[in-house]
Amino acid sequence: MTRIMVVDDEESILILVKEVLEQEGFQVDTASDGKECLNKLKTVKPDLIVLDMMMPGMTGKDVLEKIRENPETKKIKVIFLTVARMSEVGKKEVAKLGISDYITKPFDNNDLVDRVKKALK
Repeated sequence: MTRIMVVDDEESILILVKEVLEQEGFQVDTASDGKECLNKLKTVKPDLIVLDMMMPGMTGKDVLEKIRENPETKKIKVIFLTVARMSEVGKKEVAKLGISDYITKPFDNNDLVDRVKKALK
C-alpha cells in the first residue's frame, strides 16, 4: 500500500487531506509541524510527503532541506502545500530542492488526488 505523510499546522487541513487520500486507498500518516515530521521519519518511510510551506518554527523549506540531507529520506517525493501563489523565482528555488509539485490552498480535492497520483508515478 502506498504510504503518504501529510504535514500541516492547521488541523482542519490535516484532517481534510488525510480523509481525501484515505478514500483513494492510500495509507496516511500526519504530523502537525516540521519537528514531528522529522521524528516520524525515523520510523515511518512514506512514498510521498505533502508538506505545508508556511508553519511556525520550521518552515516547509527547512523541513525539506533536512529530508534531503538524510540518506534514508532524501529520495522521498515531496509536494508543497502553500497558501501563497508561487512567483517564477519561487518556483525555480523550490525546484532546486527537488519537489515533485506544489498545490495552492484552497485546493480542489480531485486536483489534490490527481497531483498526488502523478507525483507517485
